[in-house]
Amino acid sequence: VSKIKSVLEIGTFTGLSALSIALALPGDGNLIALDKNPSTIKVAINFFKKANQDKKIKTIIKPALSSLNELKKNNKIFDMVFIDADKENYSAYLDLIADKIDLYGYIIADNVLWSEKVTLPIKEDDLSTKEIDNFNKVLNQRSDMETIILPIRDGISISRKK
Repeated sequence: VSKIKSVLEIGTFTGLSALSIALALPGDGNLIALDKNPSTIKVAINFFKKANQDKKIKTIIKPALSSLNELKKNNKIFDMVFIDADKENYSAYLDLIADKIDLYGYIIADNVLWSEKVTLPIKEDDLSTKEIDNFNKVLNQRSDMETIILPIRDGISISRKK
């Protein structure tokens, strides 16, 4: 049985992941969903309301780096963080949230194989692939986390703080 109650999602788009996570949370669970696009968040909020999950989900509409800097100022700790936003900032997100994860909490990141591009020679101008590759290496080198990468679809990493 999972003890996850407090979740941060970085990159919400139309809310499918946030809604799926919220449905799995206990009644007193909560999720903060970060996204910079007001039109897609509007779609997400409608889905959250239709599924009666809008009370569990708080949306913040602004660039994630700004939101994370604000969240860093308070002492909120998360049981899980799900990263699925702009790939160029994955490592920056990790830097800002690593100390906001509870002991034995999780960081889950989507797209970590990036259509297998990270397994091939990376082109100099391919900033997204470079960053995903760097993010994977940084996660692998962290002594405070255990990480696995599952080769499902576009790749997903699961890191547990220890």
